[in-house]
Amino acid sequence: MRADARKNRDHLLAVAGTAITEQGVDVSLRDIARRADVGLATLLRHFPTREALLEALLRTSFDELTAKAGELETSSSPEVALVSWLRDCVAWTTEYRGVTVLMAAAIEDTESALHASCVTLRAAGARLLTRAQAAGMARSDIDGADLFALVAMLAWLGDQPSLAPRADRLFGVVASAILTSAGSQPCQGGTPPSEP
Repeated sequence: MRADARKNRDHLLAVAGTAITEQGVDVSLRDIARRADVGLATLLRHFPTREALLEALLRTSFDELTAKAGELETSSSPEVALVSWLRDCVAWTTEYRGVTVLMAAAIEDTESALHASCVTLRAAGARLLTRAQAAGMARSDIDGADLFALVAMLAWLGDQPSLAPRADRLFGVVASAILTSAGSQPCQGGTPPSEP
């Protein structure tokens, strides 16, 4: 790819990232093109579909979360690695509003541009979970698909304005429920709300 074409592509991705953070994954492609100060045809030349745009935008983050799982696997205890990765994953999916719906669909759709990245990300979390389970630090009745679903659930909470203040505390509740008593530790949750 020529340097100017790469620069244009990178600019479109940066603008799309901002637009999705503000408006969610359903933001209009026409709006992204307008914000980038290009025509819709230019945007579609680089990214022929919304899914192609999202895959290009999200691939770097997927790769970073997958790499982070590998680093945690070798540098942290099993329970710390699992909870740290889970927290990072939830934080990232909350940043891009609505992405969890796309990720859940992409896992099941082998034709999706996001399928391979989502499967790789789920496998990275599953490895951390399996490691914690083997060490007796995590409950044995959940698997990588359950962990992926919990990420989606926790990210959804953070996406809801009325529930967002509870999201951090509920993350702690869920993380504590995943860990066994041998792996239980304070999970950096927020302060419990005063009302029931």
